Amino acid sequence: MVSTKIIIAASLLSVFIATGCAVASSYSEEELGLRKTELYSEKTTTGEMTSYSKVAAGESKVFARAFENAPPMIPHDVEGMLDLTKDNNSCLGCHVPGVAETIKATPTPKSHLYDMRTGKTLAEVSSARYNCTACHAPQSNNEPLVNNEFKPEYRKADGAQKTNLLDTLNEGVK
Repeated sequence: MVSTKIIIAASLLSVFIATGCAVASSYSEEELGLRKTELYSEKTTTGEMTSYSKVAAGESKVFARAFENAPPMIPHDVEGMLDLTKDNNSCLGCHVPGVAETIKATPTPKSHLYDMRTGKTLAEVSSARYNCTACHAPQSNNEPLVNNEFKPEYRKADGAQKTNLLDTLNEGVK
């Protein structure tokens, strides 16, 4: 004779399986993901053209950082400024300290003028930091696919505009 516990366990398992199948079939393929297209074919899937700012450097609106010490977005047109190499970096023409202050550009932070391996301050941008677009990206004018409700908290009043990464890098490290 089958015990009551086995019957109850089998019933619960059946309910879970039936519920899982009902939920899985309640969404169409076009409702899944951000693309809103059929999942098994790329034929009709095209991305929205990215719309970058065409405003010249120096005339653009500077965006607040996404969070404390986040790399700032590039608010101006970068057409003709890329590819970057150690010996050819058009970003540093305006953003190197000294020049940046005179033309009101965002200066390269202290963390880029510091060798993390030796712990020494450098006279020029570290060779590990010349590839600006590894962290900094042009700001797109496209509408976001998902609404972002993240609200950053900055420990300093100017945290949305400036970085203090080098000062806080080893914070909490013993």
